[in-house]
Amino acid sequence: MDRLPHEKGFHVSWDQLHRDARALAWRLQGHGPADGGWKAVVAITRGGMAPAMIVSRELDIRTVDTISVKSYNHQTQAEPRIIKSPDAEVVGDGTGILIVDDLVDTGKTLEVVRAAMPNAHVATVYAKPQGKPQVDTFVTEVSQDTWIFFPWDMALQYVKPYHGADD
Repeated sequence: MDRLPHEKGFHVSWDQLHRDARALAWRLQGHGPADGGWKAVVAITRGGMAPAMIVSRELDIRTVDTISVKSYNHQTQAEPRIIKSPDAEVVGDGTGILIVDDLVDTGKTLEVVRAAMPNAHVATVYAKPQGKPQVDTFVTEVSQDTWIFFPWDMALQYVKPYHGADD
């Protein structure tokens, strides 16, 4: 029987995401090409926006831009394509640019992003094995069949206890 996504789920709270994004920033500290500093952060929308904000704050990077990649049409996966690019004058070929995303899954999105900025450094908070070769720096590896529930995808709600009465 196939597992439902929540059965092998990794639930990430806002607090956990903040801690993990700060850990990512610590790993990136001093690794930029310009005397250890980064020219700019490019967040992959939409999941990379919260981690990119935290990383840019921790590393005092004031130039932040976005790249948007569309890889789904409704519920079906399609070939990823860039639908919004960052400022070409700022990012150039990616030298000195830090690309941030929440998760690399299959790596297809990052392949497209890397083609646009081949010299950029790619960092994700979480990485699955299939996409890991596309990432230069990450914090936590999860199995390919793990479904990550990010805080922006969830709402707090009451949960019944496993055993016993509720009173």
